[in-house]
Amino acid sequence: MYPWQSERRFNSYAEYFKRTFGERVQKVTINAGFSCPNRDGSISTGGCTYCDNAAFTPSYCNPDKTITTQINEGIEFHKNRYRRASKYLAYFQSYSNTYAPLNVLQDCYNEALNHPDVAGVVIGTRPDCIDKEKLDYFSRLSKQYYVMLEYGVESCNEQTLLHVNRGHTFEQACHTIHLTRQAGIKTGAHFIFGLPDETPQQWMQWADIISRLPVDTVKFHQLQIIKNTAMAEEYALYPERFYSFSLPEYVDFMVVFLEHLSPDIVVERFAGEVPPRFLNGNPWGLIRNDQIIIAVEKELTKRNTCQGRLWQP
Repeated sequence: MYPWQSERRFNSYAEYFKRTFGERVQKVTINAGFSCPNRDGSISTGGCTYCDNAAFTPSYCNPDKTITTQINEGIEFHKNRYRRASKYLAYFQSYSNTYAPLNVLQDCYNEALNHPDVAGVVIGTRPDCIDKEKLDYFSRLSKQYYVMLEYGVESCNEQTLLHVNRGHTFEQACHTIHLTRQAGIKTGAHFIFGLPDETPQQWMQWADIISRLPVDTVKFHQLQIIKNTAMAEEYALYPERFYSFSLPEYVDFMVVFLEHLSPDIVVERFAGEVPPRFLNGNPWGLIRNDQIIIAVEKELTKRNTCQGRLWQP
């Protein structure tokens, strides 16, 4: 019996924070103005073929504003939506937030952690933007604050990562995740279901692969085709390369996937949300992520099952 099993049928992010902090905690998104090595020519140009950061960055996030200002505006935004939150985590989300010299990173994170309402940082980045010097720094920081490094892995398929111009391999991702855990730093990973030439059968196999990684949390997103991206052009030319879930199919898929996922891993998201104006088609309508969580939990209850029921260590 796991601690979360007394309340939920999956290891939820909200309950994880209650166990960790004893109360509700909300992430406040920050755009610190970083770039990515597959955008500036260090590895490649153009970025990931599916990516438009504006599609998932809150309106208050602007690198022209100070980090403190973004935190204050984000807290005000979330107070209107999540009145129960009393502590906040500074979420460095846009682009690769360890892609800079260490002294630049320290200035950013110190400013965020000096805010009286901030209890820690969550840092979104890439597996190839971390080195020993940075891991040593984050390890020291984690002795005083909540610190999580959240890696965009996206696919367990090496050919897919090459195809979408990620600029790193799955092997690199696994290596970096292990190094991060060895440094005593909390670790998250992000995956997308729906990238070209992949199938539900392949994604179901990822449950075992991900379960064997030393990650604390995971985010799962369905692929959403964003207007004016390279992937939108590819989709227009070769739609047969893309598997598109209906919402009931996706809920069913996630339930079975959860059954095979280690119960130790906290699930932060089942799906992504993009404002409709960015989408090249919107097959699920205006459904919100919290509604998808409810649908998944309802189906878990209906089937009398839970996360990890079929997981075999």
